[in-house]
Amino acid sequence: MARASHADMLRDARRRVDAARRWRVDDEGLDAKWRRLIDRFDGRHFPPGRNGEDRIAVNLSFSTINVLGPSVAVNNPKIAVAPRKPEDEDRSAILEVVINYWWKHHDMQRALRLATQDTLICGIGWLKVGWKYRERTVEMSEDEILEQIAMRMQEADEFAAANPQFAAEMPTDVDIAAEIGTTRTEALEDRPFLDRISPFDVFVDPLATSLDDAAWVAQRIVKPVEEVRNDRRYEPKTRSALQADAYDRTLHQRRQNRRVEDEAEMVTLWEFYDLRKGTVCVFAESGDGFLVKPQDMPLPFGHPFVQIRNYEVPDKFYPKGDLEELESLQDELNKTRSEMMNHRKRYKRKYFYRESAFGQAGIAALKSDDDNVMVPVLDDNQPFQDIFQPMPQTSIAPELYNYSQQIEADIDTVSGVSEYARGSTPEIRRTATEAAILQDAQNARAADKLAKVEGAITEVARKLVQIAQEFLTGEHVAMIYGRDGLPLWVPYTREDIVGEFDFEVEGGSTQPQNDTLRRQNAISMMQALGPLLGTVIDPREFTRHLLQFGFNIRNPDKFLVAQQPQMPGAPTDPMADPMAAMGGAQPAVPPEQMDPSMMPPADLFDGGDAVPQGIVDQLSGQVGLNASMLGMGQ
Repeated sequence: MARASHADMLRDARRRVDAARRWRVDDEGLDAKWRRLIDRFDGRHFPPGRNGEDRIAVNLSFSTINVLGPSVAVNNPKIAVAPRKPEDEDRSAILEVVINYWWKHHDMQRALRLATQDTLICGIGWLKVGWKYRERTVEMSEDEILEQIAMRMQEADEFAAANPQFAAEMPTDVDIAAEIGTTRTEALEDRPFLDRISPFDVFVDPLATSLDDAAWVAQRIVKPVEEVRNDRRYEPKTRSALQADAYDRTLHQRRQNRRVEDEAEMVTLWEFYDLRKGTVCVFAESGDGFLVKPQDMPLPFGHPFVQIRNYEVPDKFYPKGDLEELESLQDELNKTRSEMMNHRKRYKRKYFYRESAFGQAGIAALKSDDDNVMVPVLDDNQPFQDIFQPMPQTSIAPELYNYSQQIEADIDTVSGVSEYARGSTPEIRRTATEAAILQDAQNARAADKLAKVEGAITEVARKLVQIAQEFLTGEHVAMIYGRDGLPLWVPYTREDIVGEFDFEVEGGSTQPQNDTLRRQNAISMMQALGPLLGTVIDPREFTRHLLQFGFNIRNPDKFLVAQQPQMPGAPTDPMADPMAAMGGAQPAVPPEQMDPSMMPPADLFDGGDAVPQGIVDQLSGQVGLNASMLGMGQ
């Protein structure tokens, strides 16, 4: 079979992307649904152009997302690293410091939170892992140039000494000095990155039910034309011929052909990953040729994408979000509240009156808000009920108010978010047991979302380490906080993180910390383990743990009394130091240097009877030993 040309490969890639776009946008209508759900979260519930009536949006969609999102992804995760081989034990400790430092220092939590919000609203969130490298050329100082010359000369001398047969061919000092330039390259960025990708910009094989059985995945990237034309990573001939085809718009304006003033011309690029062939290429929306010709994926793990999926739908690639099932209830709640407000607006006191029976003074008196006003009547021949009477009012049904409450209860039932979680006080007073049952039911749903978020973090951590093992150069440092709360800098290179490791997110580390609950747990722990202090639990370490993790004190040692060194001859606590209570020698003193009078009999542990029974009874009473533990037998 003849090998396909680049033109055929480009035509096939564009055909696949167009087919996926038609399927998602036209057939499934997912893009329109996602925009609609994002509008609900943003508070835009009504179509524009309707005037003359008041409309109220009780945005429970907004409160639902703002309750679920922080409950699973509000804090930086604590990523634990475990080695797969015993020889990688030391590297795993360094790598754990490095990966947690990356996450915090490079603000990867922001990308995670945005992707989590996409997951809750649209049903799916996308993250992209990669390596970012930027450099610049700077002028070297005279000292730096001399240092470079001296280093090159030393290397040449060492090579000539080790290889005398090449001594005649070695460059002279003048040649070495001439080769040293006056500039050097300085790295501005050399690190991994984590970006959130909009669900609108990722397209997948329409026949796939997951990324595992997908044939390809592509990302849409919109950039200014001039930026692409000046990017040397792309093919010169192709990038120089690029034409604008899109504009820099907001999410809802994208692909709507709307211009704004002072807007740069944009071009749409496609980053196409063929998962079957293991290749990647880049091409524009229109034009001839690849910007990056198909080549093997440069990343060690293949494609760079990580998904966070919400509610799975059998045999479908795209899951469902939390707002999709609330959409009809949200519309009905908005209509009900709007009708209630419009009815109150119509409920204004109005009156019928015969105009010929009142003059201007009488009409002004009728409209007056003053009390005890006299209203003159011109026509004395007709009864008052024929010339003036109030207009009858149509009262609103009281069930309408109950209907609004029922809709809110339905929204809470469908979303699984109770009134307690929304921060409101329920109208029905519940017992502590009922409230705990409601909280447990909500925690079950939050735990499911938390497990998905933690699974995505684990996959991101694995890819970050793999890409660092591939591209990291030079020496770097990572910062941690020591026991005293002061920052510690840990230097590392690529060799320090090479190995095979397993990653796990510490359970609940991304959830918000409840200070009250944490302190209650610390007090309960102290009450439960208090009787064991001084026997099997170190009181000092136990107190340090309570202060640090129970009361969030970063430097607990400043609250602890410094331990005083024990004076010679001071009494020894037999439970704190059983060996000292037995009168045994210190392990650091060799037996030949011990005082013979202080040494135990040679047959003490050989089953002999050289130890008097009285001494055995004394030891038994002091440290809990018996004759069988001393090897004496009965």
